[in-house]
Amino acid sequence: MSGSNSGGLMSSAGLVRYFENEDRNAIAINPKTVLAFCVLFGVFVQILSLTVA
Repeated sequence: MSGSNSGGLMSSAGLVRYFENEDRNAIAINPKTVLAFCVLFGVFVQILSLTVA
């Protein structure tokens, strides 16, 4: 039974270490900005589909 669940915690340790290190050169985007862009893009696509069809 212990053989089927071995390594789960060890394999996730690298991911935790990777996500804890923040790159100072990375682009930081506010999640609200991404959500607003997605909503506006969806409205834009709907308007285009109404005018073309």
